[in-house]
Amino acid sequence: MRATARRRRSNAFQHDVRVRDHVVAADEPHEAGGDDTGPSPQELLAASLASCTAITMEMYAQRKGWDIGPVEVDCEYSPAERGCPTRFELVVRLPDGLEDEKVTRLMQIAAKCPVHRTLDGEVMFDERVELVAAV
Repeated sequence: MRATARRRRSNAFQHDVRVRDHVVAADEPHEAGGDDTGPSPQELLAASLASCTAITMEMYAQRKGWDIGPVEVDCEYSPAERGCPTRFELVVRLPDGLEDEKVTRLMQIAAKCPVHRTLDGEVMFDERVELVAAV
């Protein structure tokens, strides 16, 4: 998987993020000096966790033949600060009346979504610089 962020010429913080054939805007809010033309990178991280959680639950339910109705996931993200770890608070909303055993199993599956596992596991970074001519 690859994502590429390229600055738009209009603003130092505004970036187009390309993933396959898709483009997502990323920027900083006004209070951080941006133009607020898109979510911040940290907001995109929370969005990734929320959407991956919802999709993983829906895919599992579909494989099981369960009609669970709409799934909604809220993700509140608090970045690490001195003495406090990074914190993600997830609220999963499922239709009322869904059987307890299905809810329990779906929550177990939610914790196994790829983004959750990445954030929960060991992460390694390989970084390098490539100098290119200005365009």
